Formats: sequence, C-alpha cells, structure tokens
Amino acid sequence: MMLYLMDIWDSVRGFMASGGDVLWLVAAVLFLMWVLMLERYWYLNWISPKQHQAIVTAWDAREETTSWYAHRIREAWLSQAKQDLNARMLIIKTLVAICPMIGLLGTVTGMISVFDVMAVQGTSNARLMAAGISMATMPTMAGMVAALSGVFFSTRLDAKMKISLEKLKDSMPHH
Repeated sequence: MMLYLMDIWDSVRGFMASGGDVLWLVAAVLFLMWVLMLERYWYLNWISPKQHQAIVTAWDAREETTSWYAHRIREAWLSQAKQDLNARMLIIKTLVAICPMIGLLGTVTGMISVFDVMAVQGTSNARLMAAGISMATMPTMAGMVAALSGVFFSTRLDAKMKISLEKLKDSMPHH
C-alpha cells in the first residue's frame, strides 16, 4: 500500500514538474474550490434540513398566518434561508471561472520559456523546446479539467439548493 502511494506521489510530482509552477496554482484553486463545494454539500444535507424544520415549526406555531405582517415574516425567513444556502456559492463560481484563466497563464509562461530556449540555444535543442511546450500545454489542460469538474458539481449544487428552498416554501403555506 505504501509503495502504491509513493508511485502515485511520484506520478503527481512528475506531472507537476512537467507543467511548471502554474500547475501548483491550478491545484491550489482546485483544492479551495472543492473544499468550499464539499462544505456546501455538507451544509445542504445535514445542517439546512434542521434549520428548515425549525423555520417550518416556528411558522406552524404562529396563530395567524394570513395578515400582511405574517407574509413579511415568512418572506424574511425564506430570504434568510436562501441567503444561508447560497453562502459561498459566488466564490465557488468565481473559482470555477478562474481555472481556465490560470491555465492560460501557464500557457503564456511555458511559451516564454520556449522562446527563451530558442533565443539562447537556437532551434536545435528539441528536448528543451519540448519541455517548454509541455509546460505550456499542461496547465491549460489542467485548468480546463478543473473548471469542468467545478461547473458540473456547482451546477448540481445550485439546483439542489433551489429545490431545497422550494420545498421550504411549500412547507410554509400562506393563505
């Protein structure tokens, strides 16, 4: 098992080395994005149902639910629940959008290293040029893959949050 983990680590390290320092930035953004998304999934599945149940219980405990004041209270509770659900979603969507841009930064820095090699060595050193081209393409690919995973899961998360909010609205009838 330990040998297997060491092989994986060597593969990751080799991939990161071939893509340059920008890949570490892509990895950091990807890690932060996934930590925030997992926190939102955790909130949605374990914390928010309890909070929504408390809101419904408080609404059902009200003697009067038809007046203008009751409707404003309901709207305020629903608005607070929506705000709590959507916390950090803007950051997640921003991180998803940044991933391809960081990948393009890697492309630019990789191409600069290719041109540096060409300026110093000429076009005869294919191995050094290949390393620069690898450094140019790896971050782009990694940024796109990171963005795709983020788009898919953040969209699902958004949909689940909307469904949760609609269920809460339906649980608080106003006459």
